[in-house]
Amino acid sequence: MTARKEARHYRALFISDVHLGTRGCQADLLLDFLKYNDAETVYLVGDIVDGWRLKRAWHWPQAHNDVIQKILRKARKGARIVYIPGNHDEFLRDFLGTHFGGVEVVDSVIHTSADGRQYLVIHGDQFDVVIRHAKWLAFFGDKAYVTALALNTTVNMVRRRIGLTYWSLSAWAKLKVKNAVSFIGRFEEALSDEARRQGTHGVICGHIHHAASHMTHGIHYINTGDWVESCTAVAEHHDGTFEVIRWVERAVSETSAGPAQEQPVAA
Repeated sequence: MTARKEARHYRALFISDVHLGTRGCQADLLLDFLKYNDAETVYLVGDIVDGWRLKRAWHWPQAHNDVIQKILRKARKGARIVYIPGNHDEFLRDFLGTHFGGVEVVDSVIHTSADGRQYLVIHGDQFDVVIRHAKWLAFFGDKAYVTALALNTTVNMVRRRIGLTYWSLSAWAKLKVKNAVSFIGRFEEALSDEARRQGTHGVICGHIHHAASHMTHGIHYINTGDWVESCTAVAEHHDGTFEVIRWVERAVSETSAGPAQEQPVAA
């Protein structure tokens, strides 16, 4: 007999790189995550909506609309929702400082953890050299990335038919490419340097679709990951510890063998 997933409540949740409006978006998995996870504050750390793709071709199935409605419902129930636009939803940067539907729109924000540590929360594209200095190249790379995600979708259709769980071919390939690994390292260092410059204990960001939590550069670097490849989010527990939640792994674990033991990451 399988166990039912348990609902959890956190002090804060951090979600980024959902890319609503694209075929690669794992909206159903995110809806499942939002159903079983609540928080006092939910930070949407950029690229929630993919304006780049929507400009080229409209793709907005019901599940994508349901994600928006689910988030707005959390706001109506009292959760603080903070939206920090990224490069793919940069059109929202025209509305910084405004509120709509209970959602605050800001460029970045300082989050204070339960134990008093301060974290810079920012999408991170501002520290991506390609985005800053060669945006045309970023658009070119985006098209190649979409092609990889299309292949990823085909692979997972086959996996579902033979009873296997979701697996990201594109995420696996990215970590096998030396240049990609080098880029991740430079990005982490740049964001850590910015957190140090602003006098914070750590930084929480997105952008590169690579979830992480470590102290490699003397700063608590946290990346929320994404809901295209890895289906990850970051949670702050009520004691101030942070955890990277890998939703596919947890969902499988909880429904097959009961609730898994959480392993919060303390800085």
